[in-house]
Amino acid sequence: MAPGSYSDLPDDDLIRRSRNDDDDAFAGLVERYRAKVFSLAFRMVGNYEEAEDISQEAFINAYRALDTFRLGDKFSSWIYRITTNLSIDHLRKRRHKEISVDAPSNPEGDMFIQLPDTSNDPERRAIEAEFKTVVEKAIQELSATYKAVVVLRHVHNLSYEEIAAVMKIPLGTVKTRLFRAREILKAKVQAWSGDGAARKGA
Repeated sequence: MAPGSYSDLPDDDLIRRSRNDDDDAFAGLVERYRAKVFSLAFRMVGNYEEAEDISQEAFINAYRALDTFRLGDKFSSWIYRITTNLSIDHLRKRRHKEISVDAPSNPEGDMFIQLPDTSNDPERRAIEAEFKTVVEKAIQELSATYKAVVVLRHVHNLSYEEIAAVMKIPLGTVKTRLFRAREILKAKVQAWSGDGAARKGA
């Protein structure tokens, strides 16, 4: 089979072929999921080079453990779980260091506080850019477990059930962590909004 044909095969078929030492089949899995895996790692650790390392390690670990994967399960959930765990471990190891916030400020999904659409107002666009930066920084400052549920939910748009499967935690725990994380983020953004209003009135 030509390497280009692998893009049309279901995940389970690629996994079966990979288990039979078909490197092109596993390369097809990597190609299919590498962007999402990198995005997850990047949102978790906030550093491009570290996210690349985590992404590579995630696929290496997946390849080594491929025989343990249960066909019929979602490969995406499995690779997300590996990536999330590696990212959490990475953050815990560098907990004493300042987390990089050089990530592009483009949080997707449901925002925690919405600003009105004033795209034709240059001053407002500047405020919105600062707002996104504040949200991104606030996410980076969350604990690793809170950050994981926020990124999986609001960046990768996973359902509560999918997050529970990825992180191997009860559904109720997912909801609790998301609620607490949102409250923390709201408080940080509201503090920023108050500081901005105070500066503007000064």
